[in-house]
Amino acid sequence: MSPQQGQNGSNFDTWAHSLLRELESQTPEEIRRQRSSERAALKLAVAVAPGNASQSREGSIDGVTGDISAGGCGLMTDIPLRVGDLYRLTFEKTELDLPTVFARCVRCRLVREDAFESGFSFFTKLELAAAEAAPSQSGLLA
Repeated sequence: MSPQQGQNGSNFDTWAHSLLRELESQTPEEIRRQRSSERAALKLAVAVAPGNASQSREGSIDGVTGDISAGGCGLMTDIPLRVGDLYRLTFEKTELDLPTVFARCVRCRLVREDAFESGFSFFTKLELAAAEAAPSQSGLLA
């Protein structure tokens, strides 16, 4: 393939233009619209540990969620997490009774020098409604 050609032998300019149009369509509103679960803004402490058995003895990193849904969450940490890696997330049980979940890091970006925002996709959907009801049913919030 020559430098003047893109995918499948198409004209490079046409190919590049279609990629730019795709990037332009990836606005925050469009990304929210494509999500499979609605997110709730919720601040929970979370311990982030490697999810692979070969790394299970490595320590965990403390983080705080910014939002959570049945299918994933966004959280802040003080060190960057590796996109594509598997992690075990253990949520603090003070507000919700959520189980430990395994999740893949799907994005990580620098917010400031000592803060990184990461997005996670859970391997198993969470039942947030049941988790919210759990503390009050046990009499902890009464």
